[in-house]
Amino acid sequence: MPRDRGAPVSGRLVPPAPSRADFHAHTLRSDGLLDPFELVAAAAAAGVRTLAVTDHDTLAGYRELVGPGAPALPTGLDLVPGIEINATGPNAADLPDGELHLVGLGVNPGDERFEALLGSQRGARRRRFERMLARLREAGMPVDAQLEGLGRSDEASLGRPTIARALVEAGFAASVSDAFDRIVGPGRPGYVRREAMGPGDALAAIRTAGGLPVLAHFATAPARPALVRDLVDAGLGGIEIHHRSFDVATVERMRAVAARHRLVPSGGTDFHGDEGSYAEAIAETWVPDAVAEEMRTALGRMPSAAAR
Repeated sequence: MPRDRGAPVSGRLVPPAPSRADFHAHTLRSDGLLDPFELVAAAAAAGVRTLAVTDHDTLAGYRELVGPGAPALPTGLDLVPGIEINATGPNAADLPDGELHLVGLGVNPGDERFEALLGSQRGARRRRFERMLARLREAGMPVDAQLEGLGRSDEASLGRPTIARALVEAGFAASVSDAFDRIVGPGRPGYVRREAMGPGDALAAIRTAGGLPVLAHFATAPARPALVRDLVDAGLGGIEIHHRSFDVATVERMRAVAARHRLVPSGGTDFHGDEGSYAEAIAETWVPDAVAEEMRTALGRMPSAAAR
């Protein structure tokens, strides 16, 4: 796979042109700060023409955008149904937080079996969320008042970023990253280990729902060939070679992994909103047109394409 035309040769990757695709972004329906319509509007205003909404364990945001009575999407914007699953298990035991993040692109939002699995994931999230709040109370850092009114319905996908923001609002942390570093990260007073499906189950679930499973922001993939091979054998179909946090060298190494295993290259902002606006995030993320076109072609071949 050739180097992308116009790419810098070392250091931080500065996009040589605006990215017109984003295959990884979050909304308020999981741990993002923008509601789905705000995210779509911001992406369209920034020149994005293909956007995947990939909330953690919920398709609620995507359904809002395409459901009955929803406003028309911005002209020229193609919306991709997506999901992000935080998978745990023996294969991920020695990784940060003991997790692998798998994005499912082009999943069928009407697949009832898939929705049942996501519901189980969200239930585990809620249990973890409440246990973390209890630990924070015990540690003298209650944030219940800051979370008052937060929706905790069956479709809500609650996570640590929400608690981290509450810790900032309550004055217990200076920033979301500070909250993670000192309070809700592994080994810290507010941390509770995640309950979730394993990587193999997550890959199978995405495939069964007609989606393409993509390994997200896993910069250490080049150093973990056995793990990557196991994931490919279990159904992995793509890998993020472009991410806001990747420098040029990382992109080249990830590109080699994708080529070696014939994985579809992907990329995106992984936008949440804590580090600035969507316009700022996409301006720091490069998803070349060739990568976007290859992904669109791959998604067009997936069984769920006819269901969207």
